[in-house]
Amino acid sequence: MAIGEFGGAPATGGPVFSNGLYWLYEMGHAALNPSRALADVTRLYYKNPLNPLAHTTFGKSMAAACEVFERSTRRYSKPEWEIEFTLVGGERAPVHISTAWERPFCRLLHFERMFCHMPRRPQPKVLIVAPMSGHYATLLRGTVEAFLPNHDVYITDWVDARMVPVTEGGFDLDDYIDYVISILHFLGGDTHVIAVCQPSVPVLAATALMEAGKDPYSPRSITLMGGPIDTRINPTGVNELAQHRGIDWFRRNVITKVPFPHPGVMRDVYPGFLQLNGFVSMNLDRHVGAHQDLFFHLVKGDGDSAQKHREFYDEYLAVMDLTAEFYLQTVDTVFVRHALPNGQMTHRGRPIDPSAIHNTALLTIEGEHDDISGVGQTEAAHRLCVNIPAERKAHYLQPNVGHYGVFNGSRFRAEVAPRIADFMLSNNGRPQAVRRPHIKLAV
Repeated sequence: MAIGEFGGAPATGGPVFSNGLYWLYEMGHAALNPSRALADVTRLYYKNPLNPLAHTTFGKSMAAACEVFERSTRRYSKPEWEIEFTLVGGERAPVHISTAWERPFCRLLHFERMFCHMPRRPQPKVLIVAPMSGHYATLLRGTVEAFLPNHDVYITDWVDARMVPVTEGGFDLDDYIDYVISILHFLGGDTHVIAVCQPSVPVLAATALMEAGKDPYSPRSITLMGGPIDTRINPTGVNELAQHRGIDWFRRNVITKVPFPHPGVMRDVYPGFLQLNGFVSMNLDRHVGAHQDLFFHLVKGDGDSAQKHREFYDEYLAVMDLTAEFYLQTVDTVFVRHALPNGQMTHRGRPIDPSAIHNTALLTIEGEHDDISGVGQTEAAHRLCVNIPAERKAHYLQPNVGHYGVFNGSRFRAEVAPRIADFMLSNNGRPQAVRRPHIKLAV
């Protein structure tokens, strides 16, 4: 995921202001609590069917205005997955979500399907590496649902940095790579990896390290979707922002400390509310228009349209903090120095060489109208992985979709997901030599 999905980089007025920004935000949020409570009570008053005003345009407008105000000023919590079942071979199979592996900054979730009869079709094991770039892993709900019917699905559920005590230590890009390798070891081999956006770089790096170390648990295939492998190609506005500002500007202006009473108090983070500011400012007119539409839908009684708005923004406005070290190292490595395509990326002092990948198959996917990771940035992985045989490499450009459409939506379900499934299935049974791993993990 590109820097724009880290929320851009809004100016905050300098390092002194930035250091106290989180505290000011918390005080402002707390100061609005009485107003939100009053708005909620007023909304309920004007929606009460026993109130004659509830059936008038005035009453409906008051209720609508109060709901829009309350939704625009609340803090959105982490959404639920809400995946209760899937269809496997026409059979309705309940889905049980459990934590299979856990570290301070990540939980590995397993979407276990409760079969009545084992399906005949092979069920490849799939690890979806969710982006750690502001939104929660639930943003990939549609991605998970698309693969559940015919795959054994796991996903990385990254933890909000403000919820991790400083006693647990830091978390940077090197730790991210260690986590990926550790998860692959836990899954025990025969695993296919799908990296959605930002994780494309650490997943490719982890695979290169594992292959170079002759690790028997290196993935069968990796699928990189809309990832910033080489942001020098077709640079977008958000890519150019990082190049122009430089890493010191980001360190001075967007890093602040978590305030009390959060468990991660005094941890240096790139806070979620700043990321959200960047998300919204990129398409401000569209978001303002969407909230205006919500008001009119509520007044007209168009419940379906209003509910679609609620569902989208409940997910979109739920954001998490990132550790400062991970954010800054990623911006510097991926967007400023272009370390991976330049052959300069290292992991704890060890060079990362994508040409070491021989056995893992590679699929790259891009969106035609992606304004975050430009066309060609993900495909660049093929030029780095020169020793993967041609029959185990593929690239697909999805027409008429932007960044989000690469991994979610109707075109993803109809055109992208089936291609990924076919690619994984075709590389599911390839032989791998049994080799002894000698990669030491600092996890």
